[in-house]
Amino acid sequence: MTQLLKNLSSTQLHRSVKPPIFSCLGDIALAIRDNFKKYLIYAMPMLQSAAELSSHAVATDDEMLDCANQLRNEILEAFSGLLQVINVSSCQLSQWLLYSSIRDDAVMKTAVGVVGDLADTLGSHASTLMNQSVASIEFPEECLSSDDPSIKESVKWAKMTISRATSGLPTRPCDAASQFDFRSGGADSFRRRKYVISKTLLSLSPYRPSQGFFCVAASGSDEDKSSFIVDHILIYESNSNQILDEVVGSLIADLGGFNFLYCVHCSMHIYLVSMEVTQVLLNAQAVDAAVRKHAEESLKQFEEQNLPVFLLSLSNELANHEKPVDSRKLAGLILKNALDSKEQLRKTELVQRWLSLDVSVKSQVKSCLLQTLSSPVPDARSTASQVIAKIAGIELPQKQWPELITSLLSNIHQLQPHVKQATLETLGYICEEVSPQVVDQDQVNKILTAVVQGMNASEGSADVRLAATRALYNALGFSQTNFSNDMERDYIMRVVCEATLSPDVKIRQAAFECLVAISSTYYDKLASYMQDIFNITSKAVREDEEPVGLQAIEFWSSICDEEIDILDEYGGDFTADSDVPCYYFIKQALPALVPMLLETLLKQEEDQDQDEGAWNLAMAGGTCLGLVARTVGDDIVPLVMPFIQENITKPEWRQREAATYAFGSILEGPSPDKLIPVVNVALNFMLTALMKDPNNHVKDTTAWTLGRIFEFLHGSTLETSVITNENCQQILTVLLQSMKDVPNVAEKACGALYFLAQGYEDSPGSPLSPYFQDIIQSLLNVTHRDDAGESRLRTAAYETLNEVVRTSTDETAPVVTQLLPVIMLELHQTLETQKLSSDDREKQNELQGLLCGCLQVIIQKLGASETTKYAFMQYADQIMELFLHVFACRNATVHEEAMLAIGAVAYAVGGNFLKYMQGFYPYLEMGLQNFQEYQVCAITVGVVGDLCRALEEKILPYCDGIMTQLLKNLSSSQLHRSVKPPIFSCLGDIALAIGENFEKYLIYSMPMLQSAAELSSHAVATDNEMLDYANQLRNGILEAYSGILQGFKNCPKAQLLVPYVPHILQFLDKLYNEKDMDDAVMKTAVGVLGDLADTLGTHASTLMNQSVASIEFLEECLSSDDPSIKESAEWAKMAISRAVSV
Repeated sequence: MTQLLKNLSSTQLHRSVKPPIFSCLGDIALAIRDNFKKYLIYAMPMLQSAAELSSHAVATDDEMLDCANQLRNEILEAFSGLLQVINVSSCQLSQWLLYSSIRDDAVMKTAVGVVGDLADTLGSHASTLMNQSVASIEFPEECLSSDDPSIKESVKWAKMTISRATSGLPTRPCDAASQFDFRSGGADSFRRRKYVISKTLLSLSPYRPSQGFFCVAASGSDEDKSSFIVDHILIYESNSNQILDEVVGSLIADLGGFNFLYCVHCSMHIYLVSMEVTQVLLNAQAVDAAVRKHAEESLKQFEEQNLPVFLLSLSNELANHEKPVDSRKLAGLILKNALDSKEQLRKTELVQRWLSLDVSVKSQVKSCLLQTLSSPVPDARSTASQVIAKIAGIELPQKQWPELITSLLSNIHQLQPHVKQATLETLGYICEEVSPQVVDQDQVNKILTAVVQGMNASEGSADVRLAATRALYNALGFSQTNFSNDMERDYIMRVVCEATLSPDVKIRQAAFECLVAISSTYYDKLASYMQDIFNITSKAVREDEEPVGLQAIEFWSSICDEEIDILDEYGGDFTADSDVPCYYFIKQALPALVPMLLETLLKQEEDQDQDEGAWNLAMAGGTCLGLVARTVGDDIVPLVMPFIQENITKPEWRQREAATYAFGSILEGPSPDKLIPVVNVALNFMLTALMKDPNNHVKDTTAWTLGRIFEFLHGSTLETSVITNENCQQILTVLLQSMKDVPNVAEKACGALYFLAQGYEDSPGSPLSPYFQDIIQSLLNVTHRDDAGESRLRTAAYETLNEVVRTSTDETAPVVTQLLPVIMLELHQTLETQKLSSDDREKQNELQGLLCGCLQVIIQKLGASETTKYAFMQYADQIMELFLHVFACRNATVHEEAMLAIGAVAYAVGGNFLKYMQGFYPYLEMGLQNFQEYQVCAITVGVVGDLCRALEEKILPYCDGIMTQLLKNLSSSQLHRSVKPPIFSCLGDIALAIGENFEKYLIYSMPMLQSAAELSSHAVATDNEMLDYANQLRNGILEAYSGILQGFKNCPKAQLLVPYVPHILQFLDKLYNEKDMDDAVMKTAVGVLGDLADTLGTHASTLMNQSVASIEFLEECLSSDDPSIKESAEWAKMAISRAVSV
C-alpha cells in the first residue's frame, strides 16, 4: 500500500499505470476486508481527488476520452471494493460522475454498481444522502434504457439495494433482522415505502423459488397501515397461498439469499426476519453436534441482534399449528428461558429486559401464547402455559396484564376439554410463579372455584381433572382465607379426598400430592379430617400403584416434619389450644400407622442398593418410620421390636433386610436409655450378619444400621456407650473386612467407621489408636480398588480417612506424618501431563479434589501442635508447589479444595508463609475474581482471612490489590449474594492484621459498610431463607466494624473512627429494635459495643449513653441463656465501665 500510494502521487510514473493502481486498491480491500480500515485515511482523499480531476477532464480527442473513462472506471472499482467490505460512514457518492455526459458502458456499469454498493453497505445512512441527489435517482433510470444487458443487470441489483435501504429492509444477508417504524417520516415517507415494496413484489412475480415461505399478517388499528400488508403482500394470495409463497420467496432470494421472510404488522411496526426459524429450531435438536452447535449460535445471534423480532418469531412458531411439534416445543422453551433463569442476577436482567420492550411487541407475544392454549397439540399447549405463567410472574406484580386472569377464566366455560385443560394448567403455573399478595381475593375465589369444579368427579375429561388437581396444588398458597372458612375448607377437602379414589392413577397421585401440601401449609386445620385421611392413605399404601402409595406415605412424613419442628422450637408442652398448636397426630395414629409402615419395608426391589437414585415403597416407609421415631421418641420402640424379632432370622432375605432396616430407622429419637439395652443384645448378631449373611442387600442395610448405632449411641456425651474396649477390636475387624466387600457394602462400612471414629473426637484417648496404622492402610487400599468409582466408595473412603485423622490422638502423630508424603505422591501422580478423555479428566479432577481435602486435614492436624508442626514444615515447600500446580487445572472443585488446603498451610506456618505469597498471589486474585463459580470466590475470601491471621502486618504489600478486588466484589451485582457477608468479615480481618495502616482504606470501606448496614437493617424477611441471609449480612458487617475498631486500638489514628461512631450505634439500635437477630448477630453486636468503648474510650461512651437501645441491648445480652452471648456482654460491660471511669 505504501508503494502504491507513492506511485499515485508521483509525477514521474506513466499515466497509463495509475488507473489499474486505483482498481488494485479495491482488490486489496476485498482481500483483507476490515483490515483495510487503517489505509482509509490515505486512500480515500486520493480517490476523491482523482475522481474530482477525472470528472472535469476535457476530452480533446478519442484517446483522451478513453483514458478518462479508463481512469473513472478504475476509480469506481476501487470505491466498489471499499464499499463491499467496510462500513465507511464518511463515504459520500460524488455527483461528478452522474452529471458527466461523457462516459462509456464500462463506466456506466461500474458507476451504477457503486450506487448499489453505497446502499448495500451503508443502508439508510447512504439513502438519506442519495434522496437529496437527483442524479442518484435519475442515473439508474437512465441505465435501465441501456441496450447493454450487463448494465441492465447491474442497475436492477442497484435498484433493489436502494429500495431496501430506503424502506428500511435488511440490506445484507448477515443482518439477523431489521425494523422500521412508520411513526417517523410522515405520510409521504409511508407512501414511498409502500410503493417501493409493492413495486418490488410486482416486478418479481414471474420468479419461482426453490424453498417454502411462511407469512403471518396481522391487522393494526390504523386502516391505511394495515392495507400496506393486505394490499401489497396478501394481494398475491388470490386462490392459493402458493403464489404468495413463490413471489416472496423470489424476493427473498434476490434480497441476498434469505430463505425466510417473516412479516408481522404489529401496532405501527413491520418486522422482517432473515431466518428460517423452523429449520433452525429443528437443527438445534439435530443428532449431528456440528449442525446443532451452528443452529444454537444462530439463535443466540438472532436474540442478541433483535430481541423483539426474536420473541415474535418464537411466539408465532409456537402458535402455528402447521409447524412441527418439535420446533414448536423448542420455540416455547427458548421463550421461557428468555424470561427466567435459576440465577437470581440473570433473572433480574431478563425481567428488566422484558419490561423494557415495546408494549406492542409484548402484546403480540402474549396474544400468540393465549391463542396456543386452544391448540390440539398437547405439548404446544403445555409449553404456552408455562411461558404465560413466566410473563404473569413478571407483569402482574407491576400491575400489568390485568385482564389475564379474567381471560383465562372465560376459557373454563369452553366446550372443548383440551382448552379447559390448558387453561387450568396455566392457572396452576401462574399460582406457582406469583406471590399470593399479587392476586386479589375475588380473583383467588374465582380461580379456586374453577379449579375445584374441574376436579369434580362429574367432570368427564380425565385430562381436565388432572390439570385441575395439579393446579390446586399450586393454588394452595393462595387459599388462606378459604381454608379459614369451614364450609369452603370442607368442600375443598372433600373434592381432594374424592380425587384420591379416581380411576386414573395420575389423578390419584396428584390428589395425594395436594394432601401432602395441605399437611404442611394448613396443619392446624386438619384435625377433623385425619381419620378419613388415614383410611385413604392406608388403602393407597397397601393396595394402590407405587407412585400413589409413595405420596400417601409422604403425607405422614410431612405431618412428622411439622410436629418435629413445633416440638423442637416450642417444647413438648403445647396443646391444641396453644398459640402454636401441636395436635400430636402421629402419636394418636401410632398403633395403626407403624404396622402399615412396617409392611412397606418388605416391598424391596432387587437392585435398589446398586441404584443411588432408587426410591420405592420400602425406602419411603423406612424414612417415614425414622421420622415417626423422632416425633414420638420412646413410644415407637415396643411397636417395632416384635417385627424385628419375628423377621431378623427368617430364611427369606426380604424379611431379614426389613427387620434390620426397621431397627436402623428408629435409632434417632428414642432415648439412649431405651435403646442401649436393645442394641447391646443385637450388636453381636449384626456384626455376624455383616460378615456372613449370604445376601448383599442384608449386609448393606446391616452396615448402614451399625453406622446409625455409632452415630447416635456412641460418644463422650453419653453416660453409657455401646462401644467398649472389649468389643472395639471385634467391631474394627468386621468393618475393615467389610471394606473389601462389594462396593455398596464397602461404602456403608466406611460410613460406619466414620461415625465410630467421630465418637472419640473429644476423648483424651481412643481405643482405635492401637489399630490406627491398619485402619489407614485399609482405607488407602479401598481408594485404590478398581471398582472404587462405584457407589461413592472412593469418596466415602477419603471422607472416613479424613475423619480418622482429624479425631486421632497425639500417640498416632507419627503415622499421620508418614501419611503426608503418601498423599502428596498420589496428588503428584495426578498432575503428570497426559492426554485424557473428558470422562477420565472428570474422574481425575474428582480425585485431585479428594486428595487436596485429605492433605488439608493432615496439615491441620500436624499444624495444631508444636511437636508435630516441625515435621510438617519439612514438607511445606513441596506441598505449596503441588498446590500451585493444582491451580493450573482450573477445575472449580479442585480449586476449592486446594484453596482450603492453602489456608491450612498458612495457619500451620504462620509468618513463614510470606515466602509463598509471590507465587500464590495471582491465584488468590484469580479466586477473588471468580464470580461464576462463586463458591471458589467465597472460599478464597476465607483464605484471605487465614493469611491475615498468619502474616499479620506482613500482608501489607498485598493489601492494595486485595482491598481493591474485595471492594469491587461488594459493588458488583454479578457476584452471588452469599459471598458478600464473608467479604465484610474479611475487611475486619485485614484491618486487624495491618492496624493503623488500614487508614487509607477507611474512606472506601466505611461508606460501603454504612450503606450495607442501612440496607440490612431495613431488610424485610419474607421467609426464613431471607431472614438467615439478612442475619449473615449483619454479622459480616458487625465483624468488619469489630476488626477495624480493634485494629486501631492503642493507635493515635483511632480518632479517625470517631465520625463513624454515630452510624455504628444507629445500626445497633435498629438491629435491637427489629428483634429478629439470631444468636450469632447478638454476640457480635454486643462485642462491637465493647470494641467501641475499648478503642475510643470516652468519645464512644458519651454517645452510647445517649443511646437507650444500646443500654437495653447490653442488659438483655447479660441475661441471655447463651453462655457465649453472656460472656461477650460481660466483657463489653467491663470495657464500657472502664471508658466511663476514664
